[in-house]
Amino acid sequence: MAEQLPNGPAPQQPQQPAEQPAMQARIVAQYIKDMSFENPSIDRMLRGPGESPNLQLEINVNARQAGDDLYESAIEFKANASNKDGVIYILEIVYAAMFKIENLPPQNLEPFLLINCPSFVFPFLRRLVSDVTREGGFPPLNLDPIDFAALYVNRQQQANADEQLAAPGSKSSLS
Repeated sequence: MAEQLPNGPAPQQPQQPAEQPAMQARIVAQYIKDMSFENPSIDRMLRGPGESPNLQLEINVNARQAGDDLYESAIEFKANASNKDGVIYILEIVYAAMFKIENLPPQNLEPFLLINCPSFVFPFLRRLVSDVTREGGFPPLNLDPIDFAALYVNRQQQANADEQLAAPGSKSSLS
């Protein structure tokens, strides 16, 4: 037996928000954008290992739009090894990847390009750094994993501090 409903307004169905298409990101290409390895003192280094080197590392991440839904994310890496006798080697690499990114909210684009994208390609940069230093005649430079989120946060904090110092009427505590 079918139950009869009283006449009246139809029951309200809860409204579902319109689903947004899922975000998609894929690597279109990855490549060495720029690379330099200088080995100025190999003759001196071949005479003996000398003292342990002082190693200075620098890493930066940049991104740019290259077309519709196409973005480049690049890791700039520098290593400078020296000791009391001078420079042992200087390695500079810009390793980049082109990403096709679709359906990502605009406010999420910058963090994605400066955190997630470099995280995808860092293992390839790491291998390249190791190979180049080894082929340069030195022990391979094996990089530790990098926390790109912490780099991004530090960059944002530095930018905010710079803005506050540049604001009209702001005072600097530096004398």
